[in-house]
Amino acid sequence: MTTDRITFGIKGLDEMLSGGLIQGTVASVIGQYGCGKTNFALYFLWSGLLNGENVIFITLEERTSRIEYYMTDKGWDISPYLGSSLTIVNLDPSDFNLAINSVKNELPELIRRKGARRVVIDPVSLFEDLFDNDATRRREMMRFLESLRDLNCTALLTSEADRSNNYSSRYNLIEYLSDTVILLRYVRADETTDIHLAIEVIKMRMSSHSREVKPYEILRDAVMVYTEANVF
Repeated sequence: MTTDRITFGIKGLDEMLSGGLIQGTVASVIGQYGCGKTNFALYFLWSGLLNGENVIFITLEERTSRIEYYMTDKGWDISPYLGSSLTIVNLDPSDFNLAINSVKNELPELIRRKGARRVVIDPVSLFEDLFDNDATRRREMMRFLESLRDLNCTALLTSEADRSNNYSSRYNLIEYLSDTVILLRYVRADETTDIHLAIEVIKMRMSSHSREVKPYEILRDAVMVYTEANVF
């Protein structure tokens, strides 16, 4: 396993990750609704495009046109990359057989064919929903993530937080299978104070990383992680 780094594309977060994600690993971004999981994923892909890499975005809940809109709305000119180094694929998770076959069989082939160095699945929790019991879900997810590692791409999976535990994913699984886990959440001192957005790196295999909780802000054309500040 290489320990070469690839930048996430968000300065403060890259600092928390000791320079970026380790090439060829699987990372997950877990968070409540509205915390900006898709925003983080888009910056990860944009950083790869600017670095001359081929990237793939798999969306299970948005139309392809919406993902393109989100990127251009940030002021990014994606036209030179569409159809070449940038591939956006929409999967319908309501069609069980089609979705399972696409993710398990067609996605690895697409990664090989495109020579993709970065792959996003947003959100992976909808793929997890397809399995009707925990044992099958764990087995299939382990196999799928290992197939991504074998392809030597760096994968980023977004996952919804569990409704009853904001520190865990919906099935309390993807954080154990991922090499790096980034948690996004809302925090406030008490019921009378404003809500803040906070980020922390829960784990990172094969690397040291920041264990501090830091505030972040989502702007139209940037995500700012304030590593010099405290949440309160």
